[in-house]
Amino acid sequence: MANYIGGDSLEVTYNHPTLSTGTFDTKAAETATYDLGGIRNNDDANGITGGGAVIRIKNRVRPFFEVVIAVDFTAIGDTLEKLNDLAASPVEATWTISNINGGVYQLVGNIVGDIQLDTNASTLTIKVDGSNRMLKIA
Repeated sequence: MANYIGGDSLEVTYNHPTLSTGTFDTKAAETATYDLGGIRNNDDANGITGGGAVIRIKNRVRPFFEVVIAVDFTAIGDTLEKLNDLAASPVEATWTISNINGGVYQLVGNIVGDIQLDTNASTLTIKVDGSNRMLKIA
């Protein structure tokens, strides 16, 4: 019988050619979402010829991950500033996300979407997308 082990993402690291490297701690017991990207088949009920042959439409989708990170927004914390700098940069970073089950994924890309701090929970959700595919490296 197979084991299916889910659970926490542990940390997100980035390596940027001009903004250096760093690590963001994830929040435990939060859902992270991954899409490895690549080719998808369009789900079109009308994708069929009059003679009954399927019309298969294949489209490329971007890879991404979305995860909740912990944020230190005290006078000494600079997480928000780092995130804003990474999002503003036209140069992509190499991102690595590690998981409690031992899986590690890597993606070259940028932060997309809003960077909105929840001051009560001291967290925010980041989404990073890229080109081609997100790779499993461990």
